[in-house]
Amino acid sequence: MICRAGVLWDTPQIFHRFVEDCGINCDVITPHLLAAPFFRGQYIAMIIPTGFANRRYSQLLPALRAKSDRIHGFIEKGGRLLVFGAAECKSDAYDWLPFSVEYSHCYGDYPLRICDDPTSASFLDGYDTACIACDGYFPAFEGIPRIESPQGPVLIQAEVGEGMVIVTSIHEYPGRPFLRRFCCGNRETLF
Repeated sequence: MICRAGVLWDTPQIFHRFVEDCGINCDVITPHLLAAPFFRGQYIAMIIPTGFANRRYSQLLPALRAKSDRIHGFIEKGGRLLVFGAAECKSDAYDWLPFSVEYSHCYGDYPLRICDDPTSASFLDGYDTACIACDGYFPAFEGIPRIESPQGPVLIQAEVGEGMVIVTSIHEYPGRPFLRRFCCGNRETLF
């Protein structure tokens, strides 16, 4: 079993250490590295942390848009992508994904309901689902809602080619069982 993920962000963060602590080999992929024509990596999953569309936190969104074709190819060939909340009032923050997602920024603590999906339930492993921080919800999207707040879905899943995309506005680290399952597999995909 191979456990390998690329975390896209401007600099190494505590989140990278969390991923490594879950037993997953983790590379930091900066916006400049993402845009570099020579960069090639092989991963089971790619992760984009919360705040990717907010210029106060990251300069990642322009690189995601510029390399959307590369991201699409990674997913279609079997790669997995986990994208957290944009943390900015931009309904088009996810326009680089291979399907449509509309995001509404609205930070708060909400009760969450899991929609009969054990994999999504493991995302919330160790959390009290009666009160979880979310930075928004998805009023319109393609895919399947897996976890919902009273405002709308906060975790959606879409199959794309041989791969999968999970988009979430849950403002907490994912449960360790979820992360291990999501970032581990039998074969890596070229990015």
